[in-house]
Amino acid sequence: MKPGRSLQNLATELTRQLETKKDFIVPTPAMTIKSNAMGESVLTAQFPNDSHDFNLTAVARRQLAEKLKIPFQYFERMRIEEPQLLDLNVNAWLHRAFEEVMLRTGDQKLRAVLSRRYRRIDNYQIADQVIPVLERIPGATFMSVELTETRMYLKVVSRDVEAEIAPGDVVRAGVVISNSEVGCGKLWVQPLVFRLVCANGLIAADQHLAKTHLGRLLEASEETFVVFKDDTLKAQDDALLLAVRDAVEAAVSQSTLSMLSQKLRATMGIRITGDPSSAIEVLADRYALSDYERTGVLRHLVNGGTLTGYGLVNAVTEFSQTVADYDRATELEMLGGKLIELQHGEWQRLAAAT
Repeated sequence: MKPGRSLQNLATELTRQLETKKDFIVPTPAMTIKSNAMGESVLTAQFPNDSHDFNLTAVARRQLAEKLKIPFQYFERMRIEEPQLLDLNVNAWLHRAFEEVMLRTGDQKLRAVLSRRYRRIDNYQIADQVIPVLERIPGATFMSVELTETRMYLKVVSRDVEAEIAPGDVVRAGVVISNSEVGCGKLWVQPLVFRLVCANGLIAADQHLAKTHLGRLLEASEETFVVFKDDTLKAQDDALLLAVRDAVEAAVSQSTLSMLSQKLRATMGIRITGDPSSAIEVLADRYALSDYERTGVLRHLVNGGTLTGYGLVNAVTEFSQTVADYDRATELEMLGGKLIELQHGEWQRLAAAT
């Protein structure tokens, strides 16, 4: 599992950010973009008595481009090569139609451009409520916490809930809680499987577990264990805390770990009979891995010495520890979880690729 920052550092940064963050509801005609000499896009929001200037983050640029129906690749090309053209295009579309949007700002930056209906579930709020719940997990160890431009992550493993995949190959139950306060995904809770021998983390998804334990408050999907939709969640903080508590208890349970361990054991019997590099190509095409990621996963698969489905799952999760970007590393841990859910026919097509 990729390491992050300390829990104390996370708390300090969340507190600091809380003091600088402000949200505004602004009509699009009251906004203007101007590129500066540093190649940065600066948005000016005009209010009745004053105005505020904000440098756009990459997230805000993408969201603004999407809202104005400007392809992001073209948006970025104009920003780099023809900034005056970018300003002309963006301002024309901003002023053409009236729409009120939410601007999420902090540290003099525009962090997000969102619908005014966006349900704000902030990282500080989540951490303040969830960390005490996580600390009460028997044998709880905070293995990795991080705060990126797009998401906050809390990854906790229990020393008291274990299973053996094979003799000497022990895994522990854990949970991942992640939240985005800038519109880059929902608040979710997912089971985590931590493999002791190589410190790999695998993030699992099981919609049935979400439906069983959390009822009407939550919506299940193929990719998440528990989903809170930003624009529909109306529960008060105490109800939210109860829902998260139930999700955590379900994730870090012997029954959940037993179920996931059984799925992991099943991948041991899947032999990669074709060309390993071809198997990785099939994997990469299906899950949009970059060339760098293809090479890295293949190297870990071959070096692992086990050309099986289990070896491939571990190659993906072990490679994730070397990825510089924490968000992407977590996505690869989720990919490990998706692989153990593959049907037999899907595994066979991958394993026999030549």
